Amino acid sequence: MDRRKPAAAHRRFLRFGPAASVRNGAKLTVVGVLLGGCSSGSTGPGSGAAATTATASSPGVQTVMSGLDHPWDVSFFKNGDMLTTQRPGKITLRTAAGKVTPVQAPLDDLFVQSEGGLEGLVIDPTTEHTTFYTCQTHQRGGKPIDARVIRWALSADGRSARREKAILTGLPVTSGRHSGCRLRFVPGNLLAVATGDAADGTNPQDLNSLGGKTLRVGTDGQIPTDNPFYSRGGNARYVTSYGHRNLQGIAVRPGTTQVWTQEQGSSRDDETNLLRAGGNYGWDPVPGYDESVPMTDTVKFPDAIPARWSSGASTVATCGITFLEGAAWGRWQGAIAVAELKNKGVRILSLDLAGNVIRDERMSELTQKYGRIRTVQTGPGGSLYVTTDNGDGQDRVLRVAPRAPAA
Repeated sequence: MDRRKPAAAHRRFLRFGPAASVRNGAKLTVVGVLLGGCSSGSTGPGSGAAATTATASSPGVQTVMSGLDHPWDVSFFKNGDMLTTQRPGKITLRTAAGKVTPVQAPLDDLFVQSEGGLEGLVIDPTTEHTTFYTCQTHQRGGKPIDARVIRWALSADGRSARREKAILTGLPVTSGRHSGCRLRFVPGNLLAVATGDAADGTNPQDLNSLGGKTLRVGTDGQIPTDNPFYSRGGNARYVTSYGHRNLQGIAVRPGTTQVWTQEQGSSRDDETNLLRAGGNYGWDPVPGYDESVPMTDTVKFPDAIPARWSSGASTVATCGITFLEGAAWGRWQGAIAVAELKNKGVRILSLDLAGNVIRDERMSELTQKYGRIRTVQTGPGGSLYVTTDNGDGQDRVLRVAPRAPAA
């Protein structure tokens, strides 16, 4: 276990140059950066406080898919077609015209238990209606092996997908708890992977474990040589931040290199974090798996990075995040939308330029009306797409039309 304090690497990678190298054996290509210099800052005014509920100036919630079972993620092709993953092991294509088609895919090795299954999904923005990636838990003989990131190729008719390659393996899985795995593209056409700690207390602070981390990897499995712990070798080469409990969301702030994550606390302190390359976010539930410890333990780790927003004394079970885009959102343009499972709605966190939370509100159209909310994702035209997570084949994908909140 590598639990050495990585202070030198942490300081060195607060800033990135204009380009970074990616290495895979003898293969070397040049790509862009993941993170800019991000200061730690303090939590925003919404931390630990009740959010204000903002009323829409006009209603605009539409069901675009129904009869689903735990839809975990959505992603969009350039032409507006949408893919959806369902945790028990289904992939569905919805065209921009509204036609819904099941996608046949080889998923016989999927481990579906507790929180595990077919989870994160992202479409490669550089391809035309072909390449996408999933993060899924893997089994052999009915026993969990790991979680892995798989690259897929969608057929021309959208009816099937071919598994091309596992570009990242070895993400820890035990019972399926805290196996959450969200995928998003970050600058340089690299994949950011947000992982849970697999409910194993040794994982978050161990740089040789891929659990309780954010990771960065190329689309063919290459490891960027400017990842902050690349020189340490082994799994540490993938790590961009550590000390996380159960990461559920990751997003890039439009027009910046800021990368944000959403994390679930135990009985308190769900967190919205602004990532710093090489940063420690302070979760260390050892010995055993002691969930009474602070989410960000600044006593044990004085350099641990505090959250930009925290739920405070009770958890609301935050999940996916995205940024709202377009002037039609009014003062919410550029704000973070946060999915809430326990609170059954969507929270809106408005930011200043430095990334401090300046306003904490809830979207009234979704509050306590559709059940648990798993994922939020900005789609074509700036609409917000939302997945419910109630089970029993009654889940939906909703589309929320952009509209300004009432003053």
